[in-house]
Amino acid sequence: MSDSPSSATAQQSSISDKDATGQLAQPSAPATGTSELSRAKMRLHAALRNFPDFPIPGIDFVDILPLFADPSLHETLISALELQILVAFARKPDVIVALDARGFLFGPSLALRLGCKFAPVRKPGKLPGPTETAVYRKEYGEDLFQMQKDAVAPGQTVLIVDDIIATGGSAQAAGALVEKLGGKLLGFLFILELDFLHGRDKLTAPAHTLLTDQYAT
Repeated sequence: MSDSPSSATAQQSSISDKDATGQLAQPSAPATGTSELSRAKMRLHAALRNFPDFPIPGIDFVDILPLFADPSLHETLISALELQILVAFARKPDVIVALDARGFLFGPSLALRLGCKFAPVRKPGKLPGPTETAVYRKEYGEDLFQMQKDAVAPGQTVLIVDDIIATGGSAQAAGALVEKLGGKLLGFLFILELDFLHGRDKLTAPAHTLLTDQYAT
């Protein structure tokens, strides 16, 4: 985290090191990493802002943009996401897939930190070349997501990330796209979750949330 840059650097190098066979060594999450993750979560949660009745009356909107407005908080976020992956999945993915659009705020930086590939999921008509399409249901009607057909190679492990999981429809569609391309879905990682909507029930792989109510101050 930002309070311990040497620790974050050590974690980063451990992910990119190779083992005796020449393969990428899989990372581990020592107890010190777990305690560091807990401290980072408390700091990040404290920086969130709430806006009542946005975008419509009755909705309490949680704003994650302060996490990107401060370079120190931004670094803490990426380090915390990295540690969350080590704790939750005990390995790094081959590909980070992020959802349009707020997943793009941190997906590329996280992929760079992990030393893996990044691939976006976008709305129709935004990606050039051959694409694969999946349909997902919204509150009113349906929508589409697309990925480039060469974004994920068959057999590659994939972690899907987004800022928040609500009903789970868009994340479910992203998972379907990864599987259509032949990828192996490692799981999902979100910054926030509206757990009362039970969105994770629609997902076919483990889902983890970085910030929950237990870190509220």
